[in-house]
Parts: sequence; structure tokens; C-alpha cells
Amino acid sequence: MPPPALRALFRHTPTVAPVPHRSILSVSGSDAPHFLNGILSSTVPLAQRNPFFSSFLHAQGRVLYDVFVYTQTDPMKGGESYLIEYDARSPEAPPLMPMLKRYVLRSKVKIRDASDQYDVWASWGSEKESIWETPRKWNFARSGAIEPVWDASEGWPWGAEDCLIRDRRAVGMGHRRLVRKGDRPPEAATHDEAQHDAYLLHRILHGVPESSTDIVPMQAFPMDSNLDVMGALDFRKGCYVGQELTVRTYHTGVVRKRVLPVIIHSGDEAPLKTGTLPANGATFQPGLDVRASVNHSPDDSRPMPRPRGTGKLLSSTQGVGLALLRLEHVEGWEKGDIGLSFEEGEQKTNWSISPWWPDWWPRQTE
Repeated sequence: MPPPALRALFRHTPTVAPVPHRSILSVSGSDAPHFLNGILSSTVPLAQRNPFFSSFLHAQGRVLYDVFVYTQTDPMKGGESYLIEYDARSPEAPPLMPMLKRYVLRSKVKIRDASDQYDVWASWGSEKESIWETPRKWNFARSGAIEPVWDASEGWPWGAEDCLIRDRRAVGMGHRRLVRKGDRPPEAATHDEAQHDAYLLHRILHGVPESSTDIVPMQAFPMDSNLDVMGALDFRKGCYVGQELTVRTYHTGVVRKRVLPVIIHSGDEAPLKTGTLPANGATFQPGLDVRASVNHSPDDSRPMPRPRGTGKLLSSTQGVGLALLRLEHVEGWEKGDIGLSFEEGEQKTNWSISPWWPDWWPRQTE
């Protein structure tokens, strides 16, 4: 169950909402599966084309794009293609289509921009999802990396329909669908249709970072951004761009940061303890530094050094958000030893944050 202070923010009826600011690339040709398998961070099924969630990494192991990869069958042309959904807004990341074309070489692959043909919609809250949203199993590495373990007897985890994907990044995320530009998705007939900010709130409450706002291109490391937990990384496949540092971190490194959902409130409030969400519906500029400070006891006036490092506030809405936080700071906050806050605006208004672990988050049993 989510923290009591947040339960009123969850939608309890089947909902469908548009997902804005998404671009689409079409990748087709007989060599398309092998081509994508060599540059994506997850394994592309070669025997049968199926949708999946993945990412493109920089050669130094940082994230360029988190992507959904759909399948499409064109009976008129008798061919199959992949449709890659991504966020093209960031000026830091190299444009995706020219980047992919550099890797084509002699492969039988055709790449084109299909952004003017499709809209992206998300749907959640339907009882149909309980059929495939089975209990999760996990692999835990000594580094702190975490991998979902899918049951092969249940079929391909991300589904098998064209232009539709089961959003398995977190339990309860629902479906994601491509529809022809200007059309409504089939779920609009049976679900409540909401605005795009309802989807933003939905994924924040489920602790799911997405796009360049939350997974900053050329800066974010994949495990820090929870791409391992969300099923976008394969640590055992053959060579792909960015593999060396990613696999080395998995085996010999340490995951020191994670993206977590947070409540944003004034310093004298404790919403996770009182169970009351502060009356703060503001949205804050992403990228603000989250600083940790030592909580002094009333009888201790000794100056204490500020804990090292900072976090970053990411997406936010209605007084909740996502933040990239150092795990040592989160542990100190949970013990009551550390406070977490950021400053906003010309007046340097100070806001506190209270992080929590989503109820689906994998826990390792002793």
C-alpha cells in the first residue's frame, strides 16, 4: 500500500491519458533485429519480433535515451518493422536517427522518422492487467544492481501485440499504445479519459523515471536511473554500445544513487508520519540540487559538517515528485539523522522532501 498521505492522489478507476513530447522512429528490414541487438542495452528477441523496453547508452556508459520498442506488421507491404518511441527534446543527446544511421553500414536496415504518424497513450487501472501482472522475482547483485526475472512459462513479459506494450517498468503501470495521429485509443470507450498530467502523476506515484527530464542524457548512469530494475538492461548479452562500463559496475562497482518518489513540503511538516499531504500543488523546476543536512538534537549545539554530495529534483506535480538521491542520504533520512531539502525561486524558498520506497520495489530477504 502507498503511504496514507498519498492514497487520495491515486486514481481508482480505469484511466487513459495521452503521453506528450514523444517521437517515433521506424526501423525495418531483414537485419533490423540483429542491428538493434547490437546497440540497445537489452536483448532483442531474434526468433520472433516482440515489443520491449530498453535504452541507448553512450560509449562511456551514460544514458542517451530510454525507449519503448513496438512491433508493427504491414500486411499491404508484407513486412515487419520496429517503432522506437523516445524523447527527442534534449539538446544534450545526439539526434537519434543520424546516430542510428552511422551504425547501419551494410546491414539491410531502413530507418525513417514516423513521428507525424503516431500519438502515444497510456492506460492503467483495468482488471485485464491483473492477468499478466504476476508477482515479480528478482536477481540481486553485490553491487546493488537489481534485475527482474521473468517466468518463461508466462510468455514474453512485454506482450506480443503490434503497437501495444505491457508497461512492466513497475507493478501497476498498465499499458502503452501507439495510435494513428489524431485518433483515440480503443480504451477511450471503457476508461476515464484524463489529461497528460494525470499520467505524469501516475508514474511519479509508482516511482518511474522517464525521458530527458528524469534520465538526463549524457549525465545519468543506467542503474542510478533504475533502468536495471525496470528491465532495460541485460548484463549477460553480447557486446553493445556502453556495455563495458555497465557490466563492470554490475560485477565490481557499487550503485550509490537511485531515483525515488518524494513528497515536497515545508520543513515543519512530516507528511509520512502524520498521513496528511501538505496543501502544496506546485510544480518545481527540474534539476534543483537536493542537499542533505544533519539533524541536531536540542541539547547538541556542536557544528556538524554537511554530508557529502547532492541529489537532484526531477519531475514534480501536485506536491510530489521524483528525485535522484544518494542512498546514504536516504538511509540517514530514514534513521532521522539527516534532512533533505532544496531551494527554489529568487527568494531562495526552502522546501523539504520526504522520500519513500514504492510498495513494488524489490526487497532482498536474508
